Formats: sequence, structure tokens, C-alpha cells
Amino acid sequence: SPSRVIFQQKKIKAPRNHLGLVVVVSTLVLKPLAVLNMPKKQVNKKKAAAPSSKKVASKPVAPPKKTIVKKPKLRKRDNPLFEKKPRNYGIGNDIQPKRDLTRFVKWPKYIKLQRQKRILLKRLKVPGIINQFTRTLDRHSAGALLAFLEKYAPETRQQKKARLLGQVKDEAKGKQIEAGKKPKFVKCGLKHVTSLVEDKRAKLVVIAHDVDPIELVLWLPTLCRKKGVPYVIIKGKARLGKVVHKKTATCLAITDVEIKDAKDLAI
Repeated sequence: SPSRVIFQQKKIKAPRNHLGLVVVVSTLVLKPLAVLNMPKKQVNKKKAAAPSSKKVASKPVAPPKKTIVKKPKLRKRDNPLFEKKPRNYGIGNDIQPKRDLTRFVKWPKYIKLQRQKRILLKRLKVPGIINQFTRTLDRHSAGALLAFLEKYAPETRQQKKARLLGQVKDEAKGKQIEAGKKPKFVKCGLKHVTSLVEDKRAKLVVIAHDVDPIELVLWLPTLCRKKGVPYVIIKGKARLGKVVHKKTATCLAITDVEIKDAKDLAI
């Protein structure tokens, strides 16, 4: 078996010579460090199997796959008549696009108060006497009621001026002016409506739901229930104001109607 011998070099010190120099003699010393027995590699030789007389059916070979060559998409050429000019939104260049600046708007104080009030009403437990103003008349019934109230809308300033002027002209001509019946129209004004409810002369009271401060009409539904006067809460003080030719109206009252409309009022 082959062996491996490792050689190692040693340095042996010799005595100094007459010149005072140290002579170093290097010698090669054979020193067997390890002898490794290297066994031969065993090769497993399998015996070739004897050819059998049976014929083995060959497996069907799949046909080669057809390679699909993708045609490159032809890029649509830009129209030379229209030149591309990309926008530059830098300072002093193109106008900036529209953005939602709601967060950066300094809203008026009354809008802030409206929003804060809505948040408070949602988060706090609202008393029943205040919460009743959220239970308003539905849209269809409110439209029918406003149409009914407009029949009994009071006369405007122009109509009153024309009526008085006509009376003066008739007096100048010597005509006798007969005192007509008192016109039937909707009554407005919080003090006036309150006195009508207390005297039980009001047949229907219409209250706006968005009166501010709400304390102005907070007691009115309770008074109507005590006196047995029917009342209804409707959305929009501006809609009530339109009936009596004003900007807004807190409440309206109907005292008398025509015979033909009495059935509609009872409904």
C-alpha cells in the first residue's frame, strides 16, 4: 500500500565563526508523520441482465409542441398635426389642477357653531322637550300644508297701498264705501300666536323646527296641548316666512277659513 511521507525542514544553530557570524545550517530531516493506508475504491459492477425474448411495447412519443411566435404589437403613430405638450405644474408655469381645499378653508363663525351644535346633539342625551322638534311633518304632507297656507297669505305692501289708494279715489268722487268683511288670512308673530292659543281662537298652529334659540318656541307645543289646540312642527322657518312675505317666521296660526276649505283643515 502506498504511503505518504511529509518532509519537514529544521534549522540547526552552529557555533560562531572567526568573523563573529552565526552560521545556520539547514538540513532536511525525513520524519514520517503519518502513514495512511488508502484502500482501493471498490466498483460495484452489476451484471448485465440477459436479454429477454419478450418484446416490450415502446411508449408513444408526444408530438413536439408548436412554438407560438407572438407578433409584436405595432405602436400607433402619433399624429404629427398634434404636438404633445405635457403640462408643467411648477411655480410660474401651468395653472394648478382643482383640489379639495375643505380642510384649509376658514369657515365663518356661524357655520362652525352649526356643526358643533349638530355634533353635540348627536353625542349628548337630548331631553324629550327638545327632541320633539326633530319629529317633523313628512315631505308630502308639508307640501300640501304650505299650499293650503298660501291661499290665506296676507296681502303684500303693494297690494295694501293699491287698496287704500282706491278707497281714497272713491271717497273723492263721492262714492259711499261699504265696510267689507274682515279678510281671512294667516296670523304670524310669536306674541300674536300665543294670545290666539291662550284665547282658544287658533284652529291650527304651525311651528318651525329650526328656530334659534330654540327656547323661543320650546314651550309652545306644551301650551297647545294644554289648551287643546292642534299643532304641527314643520321643517324650515324660511318656508313659513315665505307664506307671510318675510324672511323667516317662527310660527303661524290659522283662525278662520272658508267653508269650502273647512274639510281640508279638519284632515
